[in-house]
Amino acid sequence: MPDARELQWHIHCQSGDVARCVLLPGDRGRVARIVAQMDAARLIAENREYLIYTGTTGGAPVSVCSTGMGGPAAAIALEELANIGAEIFIRVGSCAGRQPDVAVGMPVIFTAAHRAEGTSRAYLPPEFPAVADLAVTNALRDAARALGADFRLGIATTRDAFYRVDLDEAEKFSQAGVIAAEMEAATLFIVGAFRRVRVGCLAVPDANRWLAVQPPPAERAQLFAAGEKQMIAIALRAAQLLAERGV
Repeated sequence: MPDARELQWHIHCQSGDVARCVLLPGDRGRVARIVAQMDAARLIAENREYLIYTGTTGGAPVSVCSTGMGGPAAAIALEELANIGAEIFIRVGSCAGRQPDVAVGMPVIFTAAHRAEGTSRAYLPPEFPAVADLAVTNALRDAARALGADFRLGIATTRDAFYRVDLDEAEKFSQAGVIAAEMEAATLFIVGAFRRVRVGCLAVPDANRWLAVQPPPAERAQLFAAGEKQMIAIALRAAQLLAERGV
């Protein structure tokens, strides 16, 4: 195992820089919006797509680290954060809805993910399930309920090629109850299993071709912004619950 005292190659952090619980947004811009809802936070490091802050939420220590888009960068972040002591990870991302009752801006919590990406296969064979940690998922669900959020709970599909969508396959997955498509959850679940750390995931749809009525672009942007704010509140509340429960 790498020496936790050494500066990690990509995230430029070392032991003592991050909390046990780390929120993982893909978007660097979302880091500032997460920090705005925390009690306090200080900049730890900034390198490549990785922007890291550490602070508190409701008195519970928490860090935030952006990962950029896709599995390889997300896997690097989780690996290096785990090297220096992080043990709980909550992805706070965006996605595309895959059910007609998943509105733009509605938080969705993933219980598992279909492994249609490539990074996780470098860790475990495709037959190994990509499953969220139960304690983290329960904390996210409980936080969403406590905040009065309208949310959905279910399985995601994770893919690499953003602009390549097999509509027949997407329809099949929708028929099977898949609630969203995105680019990081399956990777994080598998790398988390491999590293023996806890990983949960929630995201907010910024689009959904399955909606009966499509919101116009300006309204869609507003719905996503409101949903992102609620998602952040859910994730931070979940971090507090996990600390209170001694997870």
